[in-house]
Amino acid sequence: MSTKIDTLIQEIEDLKKVLREEIHAKEADIVYEIKKGRVHFSEDIMQEQKSKLTHLFGYLKEAPILHILSAPVVYAMVIPAMLLDVMLFIYVQVIFRIYKFPAIKRSDYIIFDRQYLGYLNFIEKLNCAYCSYFNGLMNYTVAVASRSELYFCPIKHAKKTAYTHEYYYDFLPYADAQNYHDKLKTCQKKAQGK
Repeated sequence: MSTKIDTLIQEIEDLKKVLREEIHAKEADIVYEIKKGRVHFSEDIMQEQKSKLTHLFGYLKEAPILHILSAPVVYAMVIPAMLLDVMLFIYVQVIFRIYKFPAIKRSDYIIFDRQYLGYLNFIEKLNCAYCSYFNGLMNYTVAVASRSELYFCPIKHAKKTAYTHEYYYDFLPYADAQNYHDKLKTCQKKAQGK
């Protein structure tokens, strides 16, 4: 990889860190504590949140009828998601051990904490739980798949993709036959955390 590309990647990573810090500083005035995995608010904050709650009847009354009718289609996706989750568990238990990949914690990706928000009604909390699970699972899937791709096939695509994972810039350029075998070994070591 060229020095300019390495420099740009490092600048991007540095900017991501600054962005995370800026977002964290902006949210610092929202006071809560996390104890044993549960989010706790002070009584006055919780009362303020509950004052913003849209009760179930009002929520359903305001919801467009097509949103209500499409809910079964949205929630049906949980079935293939759960199947994917089970298959990923098996894949990680078998393949990550055989190829000596460092563990990826599923709990770093699938986080359920929005149910502690007092301004969400039951349906909103259910929607948030669904989105937390589904999007977290997709991000976990990308983490598992990208580690596998780094080990098995670290070659960039000829066509430009809409999304690139964290290892993509380590991949070889498309059709770089000369460096493939040497670079493959380097990528496999990286996939193993070496």
